[in-house]
Amino acid sequence: MTDIAIRGQLARLLDWSEAHATFDRAVKGMPVGARGRRPKGAEHSAWEILEHIRLAQADILDFCRNPDYADRTWPDDYWPKTAAPPSATAWARSVAGVRRDREALKTLAGDPSVDLLAPIPHGTGQTVLRELLLVADHTAYHVGELVLLRRLLGVWKP
Repeated sequence: MTDIAIRGQLARLLDWSEAHATFDRAVKGMPVGARGRRPKGAEHSAWEILEHIRLAQADILDFCRNPDYADRTWPDDYWPKTAAPPSATAWARSVAGVRRDREALKTLAGDPSVDLLAPIPHGTGQTVLRELLLVADHTAYHVGELVLLRRLLGVWKP
């Protein structure tokens, strides 16, 4: 594969739709009243999962781009403080944040001036390639959780 083809594949991986539901499908039409509910057996609500995806993805993007990156505290800086979103606007902003940062990561993946295999200077051996794969894997895992959660809540329409 050429460098351009690999970069294109990496960008597509960030919002993959060939093997499972996408992030956009998992959050589309989520009823307001269900966003903060934790059904029996579920550790997190849809809001908690959505915000966790956003916070983790934003952190990874910041790590990739910011030479002054500062480590965050686990788990406090990666999960919201409440099970329910404070408002419908907060939900919409979180969804928009995931989409915005996903697009920035796709741009990073496609940028030929970015050496995907070079260690990130302020890291401990991580590469942009590793971070892109990490965010794709992490998001896919939690999208699966969102779909299962919606099924448990009876608000998933296949």
